[in-house]
Amino acid sequence: MIDIGINLTSAQFDRDWEQVAVAARQAGVDQFIVTGTSIEDSVAASRMAKHLKQWCTSGVHPHNASQWRDDTYAELMELHRAPDVVAVGECGLDFNRNFSTPSEQELAFEQQIQLALVLDKPLFLHCRDAHQRFAALLMPYKDRLRAVVHCFTGTHDELLSCLDMGFYIGITGWICDERRGQELRKLVPEIPLERLLLETDGPYLLPRNLQPLPKNRRNEPKYLPHIASEVASLYGLTISEIDKVTSENARNLFKLNPKQ
Repeated sequence: MIDIGINLTSAQFDRDWEQVAVAARQAGVDQFIVTGTSIEDSVAASRMAKHLKQWCTSGVHPHNASQWRDDTYAELMELHRAPDVVAVGECGLDFNRNFSTPSEQELAFEQQIQLALVLDKPLFLHCRDAHQRFAALLMPYKDRLRAVVHCFTGTHDELLSCLDMGFYIGITGWICDERRGQELRKLVPEIPLERLLLETDGPYLLPRNLQPLPKNRRNEPKYLPHIASEVASLYGLTISEIDKVTSENARNLFKLNPKQ
């Protein structure tokens, strides 16, 4: 099983990130992709991925778009020379919190779209309350881009838009939230199996229906099978069937090679 998005550089993992990887393997999650969200964070993600024989992304999250400088593109290009780096991002738009201004976000996003095209790597995409502009920036390149819309929680129309652009859809423990996840549960079966990917987005989005809930309330890759079980029930499939198809999708999108 492959977790395509884990924020292992979060301070919540500072003391035990190596043990998190061990626990993941014990739970059947043999591979995961560490998410990079800034230059500094991407450097740390790459270091962790190399040490753990895993994978990572390198990019600038919309929250950090105000940090984009004239040399950031070149810095990311250099980071992407590492064989462990398999995607550009996390990048996109977030008009919900606007920790960076919309114009700063768009500049950083457009630059990373171009980087993905030059590198022929997929985008690891973030979109929150910004779909119209998000789609407008991506649409001109849809026939040339590979991408996953990470942690999808959008509307039916937004799902169709992302699928129309040929993108994969990342599903998290959001579907395990009885307060917020009901609409997404209705949408998940509309995602073609060949476009479906699974992720924890840990330490965030701990599945609320885990029993018992961990005392630290921290999500991590070892809980991916629980998310897979929920997804499998929505498709009327077994966990092993969901595991097989989503793992193959991840290998295809990110061009993952087996690691020992």
